[in-house]
Amino acid sequence: MANRIAVPEARGAMEQFKMETANELGVNFSGYNGDLTAKQCGSVGGEMVRKMVEAYQNKNAK
Repeated sequence: MANRIAVPEARGAMEQFKMETANELGVNFSGYNGDLTAKQCGSVGGEMVRKMVEAYQNKNAK
């Protein structure tokens, strides 16, 4: 599956979210990311998903 975003208008916000999460984890995303390990990249994606699930659960718990 290609790297597609469901709401194209959200692309900028998702990119900012990715960069903030990477920064929190100490992963240096830049123009070229070929020197990063799969573990580093995966940790960013995993943390993003964890945060989104947590936000959804908090929203619906009220």
